[in-house]
Amino acid sequence: MKIEAIRLKNFKAFRDTEMRDMPRMCVVVGANGSGKSTLFDVFGFLKDALTDNIQKALSKRGGFQEVHSRDSEGPIEIEIKFRVPLSESRRKPLITYLLSINEENGHAYVDRETLRYRRGSKGQPWKFLDYSNGVGEAVTNELEDIEDESELKREEQPLAKPDILAIKGLAQFKQFPAVMAFGQLIENWHVSDFHINSARATQDDGYAEHLSKEGENLSLVTQYLYEHHEKTFNQILEKLRTRVPGINQVEAKTTEEGRVLLKFQDGSFKDPFLSRYVSDGTIKMFAYLVLLHDPSPHPLLCVEEPENQLYPRLLGELAEEFRAYSERGGQVFVSTHSPDFLNAVEIDEAFWLKKSKGYTSIERVRDQRQIASLVKEGDKLGYLWNQGLFAGVDPR
Repeated sequence: MKIEAIRLKNFKAFRDTEMRDMPRMCVVVGANGSGKSTLFDVFGFLKDALTDNIQKALSKRGGFQEVHSRDSEGPIEIEIKFRVPLSESRRKPLITYLLSINEENGHAYVDRETLRYRRGSKGQPWKFLDYSNGVGEAVTNELEDIEDESELKREEQPLAKPDILAIKGLAQFKQFPAVMAFGQLIENWHVSDFHINSARATQDDGYAEHLSKEGENLSLVTQYLYEHHEKTFNQILEKLRTRVPGINQVEAKTTEEGRVLLKFQDGSFKDPFLSRYVSDGTIKMFAYLVLLHDPSPHPLLCVEEPENQLYPRLLGELAEEFRAYSERGGQVFVSTHSPDFLNAVEIDEAFWLKKSKGYTSIERVRDQRQIASLVKEGDKLGYLWNQGLFAGVDPR
């Protein structure tokens, strides 16, 4: 699965902007307050709306008026275009999901929700889902071999409330493959906001396959990888050894009290160190290696400013790890202020957020002629960023 484009209208600082032709790894730069966290929160908003409803997702962010772009008119709109194989032929049509949200008398509702894609190589996309204010219809024979849109069987599926997403229920049924694919994308997206102190904490004995948002279950995931994916665990250790001098072993030990401790072994000493005694950079590099070598990658991974607490020399290698993760099947969004990280980023992977008169636009770095020319001549993006050559962006 891969997101090709995102269009946002009246969503906080994004009054009307679009990201197009998106690669598997997207690196976002921008001044503080330009909207990098807001861009990532689009997926969080959709997940909250899918889990509960539109009203609760908005309330979590201060309500409709706080999410809606200031001094702007019209509904909030989120449009996502993505590709995913829908049949045994592995054909990946471009699927467009549109969500339009409005408010009346203090109550938010789904003004319009559609999902459409082209079945053949030509012609207009067909609508397989079309809802407004809790009323609409969905195609029930999407899996059949159909050559004409008139053969689609549309069935009305009324919703309990107008603030519920139609995809919430339909995503549970295989007869709606495009809806199911989008639902799985949103449900399984992951944001990493790693906190060093959370990762140092001991955990009650338990089970965890994926690293959590703040990394507090790092010891449990370490234990899981050691017991169930030994080859992957050894790859992580080998990379850690090359990047953190002295570290030659990591283990998760369960105490008699049922607590799981994370220990690091320095080859120069007989006894291992508890995680609370090793450096912030060591903990963070190990956590990122665990995250990026997940045997089951998240379909969408968002990471904000991974450079914090890491030695600058390691950031180029970390960028390569993110790229390798995206190539294994999980699309990656990374925000950064680090020239060292940017130096390892390809120009096609880079976007910048440019804020003007209170609103933010998303632009491709490759579309700025001067930067593209300098990169072609051998300059690195990080150096150009540090020199202030990104239009409208202050690297400080």
